[in-house]
Amino acid sequence: MAIETLVGTTLAGYTVRGKVGEGGTATVFRADHATHGTVALKVLREKLQHDKTAVARFLREAQFGARVEHPNIVRTLDYGQSDSDRYYLAIEWAGGAILDKYAETHGPLPCKDVAAIMTQICGAVQAAHDVGIVHRDLKPENIMYDPEAKHIKLLDFGIAADTDAAPDQRLTRAGFFVGTLMYVAPEALSGELVGPAADQYSLATIAYYLLSGCLPYTGKSPRELFSQLLTQPPVALNKAKPNMTFPMAVEAVLMKALSKAPGERYVSVKAFSAAFNEAALSTAMLSGQSAAEASGSNDAVKKEGGLLGKMKGLFGR
Repeated sequence: MAIETLVGTTLAGYTVRGKVGEGGTATVFRADHATHGTVALKVLREKLQHDKTAVARFLREAQFGARVEHPNIVRTLDYGQSDSDRYYLAIEWAGGAILDKYAETHGPLPCKDVAAIMTQICGAVQAAHDVGIVHRDLKPENIMYDPEAKHIKLLDFGIAADTDAAPDQRLTRAGFFVGTLMYVAPEALSGELVGPAADQYSLATIAYYLLSGCLPYTGKSPRELFSQLLTQPPVALNKAKPNMTFPMAVEAVLMKALSKAPGERYVSVKAFSAAFNEAALSTAMLSGQSAAEASGSNDAVKKEGGLLGKMKGLFGR
């Protein structure tokens, strides 16, 4: 049965209601279950059912999700292989919008809002680090945000890595980096296994983007961006947009977390989160720019949205 025809059928006890998205390895459906209620059901693509590496990565994602319990991480409810030999993963249904889409519509966001969002994301990532898991693909597209509840849920441990895994257990070949180029840490470009500091770098990039609507590097092609990540410092937050000014304390925290050398960043995501939260909440935007004025500067950002959207499509995994 082709994966598109799963809608309206039952898979491992899950009644498939509709398709909500797809990636290179799996398709995600909304489904109902007698015990779990409404869930997001991720099904491995049919052509990969017999690909040992794809299956191993799919099952590892499920196992990692089951290992980490945190209110800001979608819960893994069930996974396995159905009677029809399809590998599936059922996770908690997260309401709201993809953070990337929310930021495109409502950003740049005020410091206090970004602080509230980052506190939750950092808490989720630190929980993963505490059990030896590095996410490796942190980006706004992998985060659900409910603006009414002001609550986030971290998604997709599909390319996460176990820091305790032996080299022969790695599923990514040495010399090939994984992640999304626009948010990946420079040390990941070598293809070597990265540590928690790489996730911290990605988190700082997310905060930079939410605050400014820009990214710390301006490369307009993968080659140019790759080169900048290796050879140039990131653009200082206060130089991201001509018409926006940020507290120096906020800029200092982000630029430290965006250091090229992992050892020059904060000792942990928890430490980065505490520093960012303190800087964002203890100071107001300079030059008399209020949160409302910051939101009013969205027009310039939206004009860039088309180009930025194209870059995301180009650089995403």
